[in-house]
Amino acid sequence: MSLPYRLILGLLLSLGIALLAHRRRALSASGILGAVLCGTLILAFGGWAWGLALIVFFLSSSLLSHWRRRRKRSLEALFAKGGRRDLGQALANGGLATLLALLAHLWPHPAWAALFAGALAAASADTWATEVGVFSPNPPRLITTGQAVPPGTSGGVSGLGTLAAAGGALLLGGAFYLLGGLEAILFPAALQPPWTVIPLSVLGGLSGMLVDSLLGATLQGIYRCPRCGQETERRWHCAGPTQALRGQRWMNNDLVNLWGTLVGAAVAGVGALLLASLS
Repeated sequence: MSLPYRLILGLLLSLGIALLAHRRRALSASGILGAVLCGTLILAFGGWAWGLALIVFFLSSSLLSHWRRRRKRSLEALFAKGGRRDLGQALANGGLATLLALLAHLWPHPAWAALFAGALAAASADTWATEVGVFSPNPPRLITTGQAVPPGTSGGVSGLGTLAAAGGALLLGGAFYLLGGLEAILFPAALQPPWTVIPLSVLGGLSGMLVDSLLGATLQGIYRCPRCGQETERRWHCAGPTQALRGQRWMNNDLVNLWGTLVGAAVAGVGALLLASLS
């Protein structure tokens, strides 16, 4: 299938899913733009397996965001943004994957698939860790000191959250591999990712999630509301501005997520090159 046709189909598919997600309050108005941009370009330049892998990430993350939503509402004030993903979140989670799809189209090489899977697996792992980890029976521990912290604290990790992160990365890697096999059957010219993309996705996903937590505990800007005393990622709380508590103002949650995908892609890519040198 030629590039113009893939662009058109990618646009129609991503627009339809984005509008449905907006109706279900999973995307904001600006989030529609980010989802359509990433979805269209990834499917057009990467192929069907790449585009559908992005959809697997988005749908699974959106479903988890709405899972047991009532119990999560008390924690939403902690986070910089609520359950509706905006343009910044869409680009932070899918921007690197979009760039990798373009590079794979311009300079075809099997390693691009591993980098792509690692980037999306890191975004998936972080989302799953956040959405599931808040229900851990044991309090999370700050990744830098091991100190017990309240659920939802930036930089806090738990056994349940880490297990969920591995599950999210495994789902992404497994779906990408299976979708690549199906695409290779339907379109013989397509390159199928090797089975090693599955363990590399788990490795890259967990690495990206841990770096995300490390940045959340150190560099990410964290604030305190002077009215209610709540610690939060938001600069505005209880109808007023918050006070800087720790971290850097320029390191917001979107930048933290972007760094997580960069590390996830790098770890998976290095792993792919090492395996290729051994074979």
